[in-house]
Amino acid sequence: MNPSKVRCISECFVKPPHVSQESKQPFYLTTWDLAMLSVQYIQKGLLFAKPPPEDCPQDLIKNILDRLKKSLSLSLVHFYPLAGRLATRREENPPAYFVFVDCNNSPGAKFIHAAVDATVSHILSPTYVPLVVQSFFDHDRAINHDGHTRPLLSIQVTELVDGVFIGCSMNHAIGDGSTFWHFFNILSEIFQAQGDNVKISRQPVLKRWFPEGHGPLINLPFTHQDELIRRFEAPQLLERIFHFSAESIAKLKARANSEYNTSKISSFQSLSAFVWMSITKARRFPNDQLTSCRLAINNRSRLDPPLSPDYFGNSIQTVRAVTTAGELVEQNLGWAAWQLHLAVVNHTDKSVRGFVNDWLRSPFIYQLGQFFDPQSVMMGSSPRFNKYGNEFGLGKALALRSGYAHKFDGKVSSYPGREGGGSIDLEVCLPAHSMNALESDAEFMAAVSSSI
Repeated sequence: MNPSKVRCISECFVKPPHVSQESKQPFYLTTWDLAMLSVQYIQKGLLFAKPPPEDCPQDLIKNILDRLKKSLSLSLVHFYPLAGRLATRREENPPAYFVFVDCNNSPGAKFIHAAVDATVSHILSPTYVPLVVQSFFDHDRAINHDGHTRPLLSIQVTELVDGVFIGCSMNHAIGDGSTFWHFFNILSEIFQAQGDNVKISRQPVLKRWFPEGHGPLINLPFTHQDELIRRFEAPQLLERIFHFSAESIAKLKARANSEYNTSKISSFQSLSAFVWMSITKARRFPNDQLTSCRLAINNRSRLDPPLSPDYFGNSIQTVRAVTTAGELVEQNLGWAAWQLHLAVVNHTDKSVRGFVNDWLRSPFIYQLGQFFDPQSVMMGSSPRFNKYGNEFGLGKALALRSGYAHKFDGKVSSYPGREGGGSIDLEVCLPAHSMNALESDAEFMAAVSSSI
């Protein structure tokens, strides 16, 4: 299957309908935001089915585009930094290098209408996610620093023969997954409400968080952008979605807790450990090869006092468990899951503030090529985000897919299963030889409820 190339039909920029006093001021970036300047945009989207031809209004797409554009404009009233651009201010005496969001000198967020001669089946039927999906998103291969000249937010509506894909690309230096899905949820909420004065259910908290004595401007130890920018090109990978039912995950959790004689290991820690062990076996490492499993972790609730769940920006780090391939494969699931459990429970206010203070003493910018290694597994995204609750006049989405960004050997993104109830979809990225070995693992495939 090789559907035609995605064609751009139109594009425009969208601004909020009015400018608030807040948005006239610089929006400052925190330590967590600045560390993201050289990684890629967040790219997630939803695939919807069109109504059957006999029930499909002739002006369906036009109505969706018009309503979505208006909803985007109204959403930007609340999420105004997403309509801005990055700006850098340099000073020579004393030397200073500041990056922040300028909400005044920007054309706004980008809105794209595109089309492709492919069907929903072309996207969902293949075993591996087809590469054309990457074209359903703007900002392909862009890094966050490009937000100086590119929009910080783009919405691309791609019309398929019998479906519609709504892809959102957000600059990761402006927000993390919590912020991304908060925005997406509000966009959907406003779309469904259809009004000019919609009272949204969750107002973003735009007040910045800095440790005492720091901010709002943080001086970076650079004199030129080339010192902080590294572009990451992913190796050739296969990408497959594995579905785990709530029942399958419950069995993994019960097994992990039983094997370690505890009741403290969570469902997600059990599933992550199972995936880490399975991928490590598939990679056939020598016994002395170090391997780790990293979990993306939300800092909001771990700070004391905690940040609001609706805090706008980045408030994430990673925690990890490390061992050798030999030990991981020899031990049982409970042992592996307990290592992840310890990594999570030890991520406290003290460790969060320790990371931030260390960063302030010696600032660094994450580089995908160095930060992740092909011996490890990285569990990203979250099944807790409300992803299938977003509707845009087409009913519930059929599937969730992501773009090119943040794909590397061992990257696993977790999404809620479409049926809900605690089910989880895992988007697994591996080279062909490792993927084939994983698919030949009878224990792994027995736990997989289906592959979509």
